[in-house]
Amino acid sequence: MNPFSQLAPNGEQIFPEGIILHRQGGVLKLTIDRINDLNRLMPEVLLRIESITQNLQQDSQTQVLIITGQGEEFFSMGIMNPVIRASYSKDQVLQLVQLANRTFDAVEALPQIVIAAMNGKALAGAVELSLACDLRYAASHATLCMPESKWGGFPGGGGPVRLPQIVGRARAIDLICSAREISTEQMQEYGLIQGVYPSSQLQTEVLKIATTMASHGPLAIRGAKRIIDTRQAPGFRPARELADTLRRHLEYSHDVDEGLIAHRDNRTPHFIGK
Repeated sequence: MNPFSQLAPNGEQIFPEGIILHRQGGVLKLTIDRINDLNRLMPEVLLRIESITQNLQQDSQTQVLIITGQGEEFFSMGIMNPVIRASYSKDQVLQLVQLANRTFDAVEALPQIVIAAMNGKALAGAVELSLACDLRYAASHATLCMPESKWGGFPGGGGPVRLPQIVGRARAIDLICSAREISTEQMQEYGLIQGVYPSSQLQTEVLKIATTMASHGPLAIRGAKRIIDTRQAPGFRPARELADTLRRHLEYSHDVDEGLIAHRDNRTPHFIGK
């Protein structure tokens, strides 16, 4: 039996990994509730989100899923910074990247409309989670950054695959390779987000949008999403496979090790392209 069918129409379900589900009719809101950990997407969080998406595949009650973070400062600080990376073996890093890819692919594959409500900073893997969503709305103070190139790496959770479809090739290269942080004004200019709201209004406004969509014909909504996804599918799988291959090679490179050491020593890294 689908566990979500047991929720009251306006019920709430709390998971020990720091995930809260709240249902309001046909809208299900998933909140990453790990403020003390900057809403970071730790392995247990990714596994729980993956499990939720598996259940949602067969959930006819939910028409729209909202993904957001708790608080008003961080949507999520991503998965790994250099300090966290240094505590993992290279094989463990690769396993975590694979888990992130599985989770984000599962989010993207949902038949429901998925909305990211970006309530604050989005960094690294959190950006890739938002890219796997269908729509993105942000609080006016939110920022977005993909800093991996500063550390000798590139986004391994689908960023280089999904980002060009949203912002175009040149802007995707710029954002990934410059590792610069952008504001909501730039996000909106690039088409990364569909709307900006004051922090105090973000959740209310996104819920209004989600509720409107959920009130429309589910066959129409799901059918439209399926058609659009099918049109965009060619090239996606080869790009994802190439990303996985290059990410494995990158993990064992000199430059990745140098990036971690330089961050630890608070100095500028010296990359040699090997």
